[in-house]
Amino acid sequence: MTDFKKIRTRIFLSNLLAFAIVITGFAGAVRFVFVRNLRQQLTERLTALGQGAAAGAELEEGELDLEAEFQERELLERRQALQVFDLRGHLLEQQGEDTTTLPFDSELTVQIQSQAPPVQAVTLPIFDSDNRQLIGYLRVSQSLKQFERTIRQLDYGFGFGALVALLLGCTGSTWLNRQVMQPIEESIKRLKQFTADASHELRSPLMVISTNTEVALTYPQGMRTSDEEKFQAIASATNQMSQLTEDLLLLARTDNIADFERKRLDLSVLLADLVHLYRVQARAKQIELKTEIASNLELIGDEAKLTRVFTNLIQNALQYTLEGGNIEIFANRHGRELRVTVTDTGIGIEREYLDKIFERLWRGDRSRSYVRAGSGLGLAIARAIVQNHGGVITVTSQIGVGSCFQVCLPATHTSVNST
Repeated sequence: MTDFKKIRTRIFLSNLLAFAIVITGFAGAVRFVFVRNLRQQLTERLTALGQGAAAGAELEEGELDLEAEFQERELLERRQALQVFDLRGHLLEQQGEDTTTLPFDSELTVQIQSQAPPVQAVTLPIFDSDNRQLIGYLRVSQSLKQFERTIRQLDYGFGFGALVALLLGCTGSTWLNRQVMQPIEESIKRLKQFTADASHELRSPLMVISTNTEVALTYPQGMRTSDEEKFQAIASATNQMSQLTEDLLLLARTDNIADFERKRLDLSVLLADLVHLYRVQARAKQIELKTEIASNLELIGDEAKLTRVFTNLIQNALQYTLEGGNIEIFANRHGRELRVTVTDTGIGIEREYLDKIFERLWRGDRSRSYVRAGSGLGLAIARAIVQNHGGVITVTSQIGVGSCFQVCLPATHTSVNST
């Protein structure tokens, strides 16, 4: 179920991110077009105002005269201003207060002053109404405070709309994820239940085959040599099938958190017992087994299932480590978690296989050729148990150097470390 929660969360976040990108892109595009059109309309209004003011302009006795007159009060009410410049760019006349402080430039048709006060200005040439000669320039400006207020209101509207859209998107995404994942989860549950039921039902016939094979091998009188070899092959295959059946049944039960027995236990005692159990096997293979286990490593968990986790890790280390190699088991507390590492000097695992070794029924080619293949479920079972305890299991490895498995589990309280 933990995997399903992760999948649902990943799908939810992916949908939310995609929805947010769409909303942001849509809002950005609409805002860009709106601001552009609004600014263009402002430029057109200022241009029309300037053209009306410059119409009929004349140069009399060296002075620029605009026949069109504007009431300064109207310019003040509309937050507009007029500035008249001669050909050299000297200011000759000014009406209104909202003028730009930017330097005059006859080459720039539109000027925008962003600092206070925000102003947009349009510069137009003035031609003599009689001979159409250039006699000066007229700069029409408009305060941008109302423009900025409109854009700010637009941004507030987009922000509120985006927030509402995201909330609705979250609700819709959650509902859709539930609708999509529910049949998948039910199918997986049925498959797990079938696996558990099938494994349970296979135990009896396999036990019958194994028992009868053992009896036949125990009393081989009258049995041909070739028949004895066949019975031994049957016994070996039956043992492998029995192990696979037990592992499938355990894995199906391990996926169900309700099957876990929760109680306070000392991980240091559990590990010490396992080390004592496998030290004889390590000596038989001339493997040096080093340990450094802190005391009082207490946690809440299922002792039998955690024993299965570390039994699997130690057995793997012994199987894949050559004679004369080393195995190190360290256990201590780091903050609020307990860390156990099992390091060996074995054959190692290829880098591209590190993400696959916890998959069910997966085995690498090097491990197939080195030891007799097991069920391929040991590490999958270990990961399921650790995850259902709220922990994580990771691995690092290098070919020809060895592997290091680390298990992190939540601790119950502060422990006192000792070597």
